[in-house]
Amino acid sequence: MTHRIVLAAALALASAPLSATTYTFEPNYTQGVFRWDHLGFANPTAQFSQGEGTLEYDPADPTRASVKVTLSLANVHTGVPALDDHLRSEDFFETAKFPNATFTSTRVEKGDAPNRLKVAGQLSLHGVTQPVVLDVTLNKIGANPRSDLPSIGFDATTTLKRSSFHLGKYVPQVGDEINVQITVQAAEAKAYVTYLKAREEEEAAAAKDAAKK
Repeated sequence: MTHRIVLAAALALASAPLSATTYTFEPNYTQGVFRWDHLGFANPTAQFSQGEGTLEYDPADPTRASVKVTLSLANVHTGVPALDDHLRSEDFFETAKFPNATFTSTRVEKGDAPNRLKVAGQLSLHGVTQPVVLDVTLNKIGANPRSDLPSIGFDATTTLKRSSFHLGKYVPQVGDEINVQITVQAAEAKAYVTYLKAREEEEAAAAKDAAKK
């Protein structure tokens, strides 16, 4: 049932005039890793996940693309519980006061290959907004074979100075530069809403059937 509904939406999109498509980030496939130097001995990492965002993308003119994403800093995870708590504390992200980070694009330029873009924008983090440039690689555009949803996927990298966001605790012993890697899978917005609604209905029906047994 879900696939038939989404396939109908996909066919309708395919017959529409070519233009920019609005995509919704799939939270389960929107995540990233950041890495820093620790006293010159190691390069620990932390992961963030469950990002929410939207993308406007026209393959005929990628420079017209725009993106906005929100990341919950409560989801930052290093695998070390004590370090996770420290990162959320007043020494660093202060997640009780600044729970989210947001990025909003302001300009998109073509990169050094057909599937490469440079995306400039404003990153708001820890109460500070600074310009940031992402080096973006477009991975794929097409129908998701698992859901039939028209989808797009890309990776992005950038380097930040944490002191620029008032996060400079222990600099210079602990490195100021943070290397960030991001990966995103997004689905066409209207088809994604239809897909999620159909899944909810199927799950509700399954739960109702199970309750009768």
